[in-house]
Amino acid sequence: MLPNTINKEMTAVIEQVRRSLVHLTNGSQGSGAGTIWHADGLILTNAHVVQRHAPQVVLADGRVFSSRLLAYDEALDLAALSIDAHELPTIELGNSRQLRPGHWVIAIGHPWGVLGAASAGTVIDVGVPLELPRYPGDLIQVGLQLRPGHSGGPMVDGNGRLVGINTMIAGPQVGLAIPLHTAKQFLRDHLGRASEKSESHHR
Repeated sequence: MLPNTINKEMTAVIEQVRRSLVHLTNGSQGSGAGTIWHADGLILTNAHVVQRHAPQVVLADGRVFSSRLLAYDEALDLAALSIDAHELPTIELGNSRQLRPGHWVIAIGHPWGVLGAASAGTVIDVGVPLELPRYPGDLIQVGLQLRPGHSGGPMVDGNGRLVGINTMIAGPQVGLAIPLHTAKQFLRDHLGRASEKSESHHR
C-alpha cells in the first residue's frame, strides 16, 4: 500500500475515533481522557484520572456536562461515569483477545493538554507485564509513547475498533492499556445488565 494511501486511511480512523473521545477535568485535580461507551452518556476512563471524583466532561463538539460516578475499581484502574446526554458517537468494539505481537494500534488522548493527539505503535505482548506483576489481569503492552493526558482514552486497532483503554507509561517507548475484555467484565460486574445492553449501541 502506498504511503499516501496509508496516511489517508490512518487520518480517517483517527478522526472517527476522536468523536468518541472526551476531556475530563477535575479543576486542581488535573485532567485526563475518557471514552464514550454508550450513546446515552456512559463513559469509561481510568480510576486514577477521576480519583473518586465526578469530573466535568467536555465532548469533542465542545459541549460541557457535569458527570456522576457510577463505578470505580482502583485495582483494575477503571471507572465509569454518566452524563445527561443522548445519541453520542461510540466506537465499534474490537477483540482484544485476538491482539498479537506486531499488530498496529493507535492510542488517542490529550497528552500534556494537546487535545485529541494520536500515537501509533505495535503490540509487544498481551499479558502480565514485568513492571506490574500484581495487576489483577492482562495488560496490552505497546511500543508507543503514552504521556500524561492519554490516560482513559481509547486504544484502537488499525480499523478503528476499540481494543483497550490507555492507562499508564511503562518505559520511554512502552505504554500499557487495559484490554477491552477486562473493561467489559468491569462494567458487567458493576452495572450488570445495563452494560450488556449498552454493547448493542456501538456502531
